[in-house]
This record gives sequence, structure tokens and C-alpha cells, in this order.
Amino acid sequence: MPKPVESLALAPDAASEALLPAGLALPDAARRSTSDFVAETLREAIVSGQLASGALLKQDELAERFRVSKIPVREALKRLEAEGLVSFIRNKGALVASMSPSEIWEYVEIRAMLEARAAELSAPHISDANLQAAREAVQAFGSERNPARWAELNWRLHSALYIDAQRPVLMAEIRSLYDKVERYVRALLAVTPELPKTQREHHAIIEAFAARDAEKAATLTRAHVLDGGASLVKYLSEHRADGRNPSH
Repeated sequence: MPKPVESLALAPDAASEALLPAGLALPDAARRSTSDFVAETLREAIVSGQLASGALLKQDELAERFRVSKIPVREALKRLEAEGLVSFIRNKGALVASMSPSEIWEYVEIRAMLEARAAELSAPHISDANLQAAREAVQAFGSERNPARWAELNWRLHSALYIDAQRPVLMAEIRSLYDKVERYVRALLAVTPELPKTQREHHAIIEAFAARDAEKAATLTRAHVLDGGASLVKYLSEHRADGRNPSH
């Protein structure tokens, strides 16, 4: 893994100094950028399934691997804990978080509400360029055989559809929910015949957006998320019941 590039904290100029109260504690830019790099790398490894649920994340080993001190590693892990991707367990340390089927279903229900709202707001205003981007993403998603890329292509599709809602906070919340459950969704698609059904739903949603039909786009989007979530919860419940743990 390449060593992160340390950014340099530049001294503020006289004009900016005049706008800041004396004694205000400014963040350490170098430490912040390193913490961001560690968090982003670990987040991707968790979401993609490279780090399985329950994997121990030892701060000393991570600091050595990233060639940084333990401080940015600790900050990165605390951030991932806030995102629901990491758990701190007494006498063990940081672990990749594992979610129960009931927890996943709750996230799915929230996603369904938020994505339906994003679809409702975006569909009447979707640009031809974003509609084309969605069509290209769904085509790429259907032909991709590498499960590691499904999360990226699925997000590219849905974000292209929702972006014209012009609700950046809503988009950020939806993306956060994607990251929490995407490793489980990928496990489901890799071993079940859900992909053709998912693609049919994707195409129907895109056509509703193409018609600028807000109500239909919202209804289909909500049903798509809930239906996929129900299949996921069923799959996880069955596999955990017979002793298997599909963690990625």
C-alpha cells in the first residue's frame, strides 16, 4: 500500500489571521489528511468485503501498515465507528462491525424512504445527460462479472438518477446507508439468481425517470429497495441459522 502523501499546513496570511479570534485552535492539516486517507482506505476495504465482519483492526499493525502514528489511525477508526462500520469491544479493540438481519432491515426501510424522496424530487428535473449516465451504468452493471465492482456501478446508477434533486445532504445520507449494507448485498447477488430481477427493476425505474413521472419513479424506487432488502434479510437469516456467516 503506498504511503499517504502528507499535506503541509500553510501559515495563514495576514488577512485571514485578522478574521480568526486570537488563541483559536486550528486543526493540524497534515494529521487530518492522513486520518482521511486511513479512513477512506479502511472504509473501501470494509464495504468491498476485503475486511470481513468481525475482523480485528489492531491500531499498532494499522499504523505500521500505513506508516503513520497511532493518532490518525485512532481518529479514522472512531470515524468509521460513527458510520456504523466499526465497533469497539472491551478487551478486544476495534472490529469490523457485524449487523443482524433486523438491523439491516431497519437500514433498508430508511433507505427506501430516503431514496423514494430523492426519486420524487429528481425525476421531473432529470437532465438528458444524467439519464444517459444512468442507462450506461445499468448496462455496465448487467454485464459486469466482477462482484467487487457491483457496489460502484450500483451507486453510479442511483446517484445519476437522484442528483437532479439537488439535495446534497439527502444524497450523503443515502450514500452512508449504501456503505453500511453493500457488502451483504454483494454477497447475495454473488450466490443467488437475483441479478436479472434487479436489472428488470432498474430498467423500469429508468423509464419512469425518462417519462419525468415523479410518482411512479418514487413508487418503483421504494419497492425496489424494499424487495431487495427482503431478499437480503431472508438470505442472511437462512445462512446464519445453518451456521454459515456470509460476511462479505
